[in-house]
Amino acid sequence: MTTTSDLRSPTSSPLVEDLDASGILTSIRSRKTAEDQAAADVLALAAGWADLHPPESLHSAASFTTTGGLGREHEEPIAGPGCPLVAEFCIAELGTVLGITTTAAKKLIGHALELRHRLPRLWSQVQTGAVPAWRARAVAETTIHCSPSLTLEAAGWIDAQVAAVAGKIGPAQLDRLVAETLKRFDLTRPDPAADPEDGWQHVDPRHATIDTDDVHYAGTLHVEADIDLADGLDLDRALAHGAAVQKALGSDLSLDARRAKALGDLARTQTALDLFTQGSASANGAHGLPAAREVVLHAHFDAHLTADGQTVFGPTGRLENGQRLALLDQLRSWCTDTRTKITIKPVIDLTQHLTAPGYAIPDRIREHVLLRDTTCVFPWCTRPARGCDIDHITAYDHQADTEHTPQPGPTDTRNLAALCRFHHRLKTHTAWRYEMTAPGTFVWTSPHSHRFRRDRTGSSALDPPDAPGPATGPRPSSTNDGDEPPERP
Repeated sequence: MTTTSDLRSPTSSPLVEDLDASGILTSIRSRKTAEDQAAADVLALAAGWADLHPPESLHSAASFTTTGGLGREHEEPIAGPGCPLVAEFCIAELGTVLGITTTAAKKLIGHALELRHRLPRLWSQVQTGAVPAWRARAVAETTIHCSPSLTLEAAGWIDAQVAAVAGKIGPAQLDRLVAETLKRFDLTRPDPAADPEDGWQHVDPRHATIDTDDVHYAGTLHVEADIDLADGLDLDRALAHGAAVQKALGSDLSLDARRAKALGDLARTQTALDLFTQGSASANGAHGLPAAREVVLHAHFDAHLTADGQTVFGPTGRLENGQRLALLDQLRSWCTDTRTKITIKPVIDLTQHLTAPGYAIPDRIREHVLLRDTTCVFPWCTRPARGCDIDHITAYDHQADTEHTPQPGPTDTRNLAALCRFHHRLKTHTAWRYEMTAPGTFVWTSPHSHRFRRDRTGSSALDPPDAPGPATGPRPSSTNDGDEPPERP
């Protein structure tokens, strides 16, 4: 028979051992109050950090890079109109001390400034403990990224409405409040599509959107589209036909799954055979089909040799695209298509030291660094290495050869690391510095002497700085070391 005492963990905390139910509730409530106050303090300190770091110019202000219409990238400020600007490179140090990414640190500072300058009632309620910080930050996130942008007066009106209910407003109520604000302050943009007579002449709603950033654990992603009526009817018939063919060939998948597979076949032009058989097969391929668009997936699986020399792969591996786990059976199903090309590369010894003369990085060394680092090596950054720059940790001296002096920054895997563009610029233009202490292990030192280690297991903070104040030593020159393209004016 199991008793209550048997269910108690042998490692129970002394904090709860002598508390009854009432005592636990009282204690946990006080801890939650302390947690809310700590979160409010973090917001206040983040705003103070921003005050200490104004930008030298508009171009050196922190911002978010977002993708707008037609895939064009543009910059958005970290807080709404009326808030002070913040120096771009100060964000990273605050983020590393908090153990969060630079993007998350931008959001924290942006929320703090938005609350303090544009939502002052809500800011005051957070500081007095009437509203938890997370609720206030949700409101700030909405007002910062509202489109069109809220004026200072419009944000103040929302602040008054939200403060009146002590932060109890939910997401749906907040959306309605923002919509009312846009109308009240005449911020809404004219919508030609609202006119049933001729709106369709001014707005083209057609689009095909594939959310490649949100990949399901089952290896699927979401597709959404608005297409011409005729194209939609043709697509529906093609999917129905493809699903019927699969069923006739013995597929036991559901109708929805077969239609989804038929859509994939369309992407690889499998059903377009009759359109191309009249032409020359040799010009396009063995079956007369045009070459399908190449999609490269980098999959990594552990393998071992059996006693009879057979290679056996592990059941799970890592897919670089999206940094996801992949099942071997899933990968086999993707490779059953006759037009899939499989390339198995030889094992790369990541502990081996590779060097090359000169500054250029050969493909074999680049691949070595990408596989070793997997992501940007700045603390807590998760940007995949294949989208990063390859940085010479110690800058390459282009004058060393002509002056017949030793090269301080050779092109050597012991002196190369993957850095995303932002953190590459941070290392080049600020007092941040780092070194490689072992293959794939890096120790970073911030301008205020905070130290962090980044290795294949993740990031961690090392010993705190011995004394407050900026790091001693000369500030690195802002001269481009050649690892990144020149900055645009």
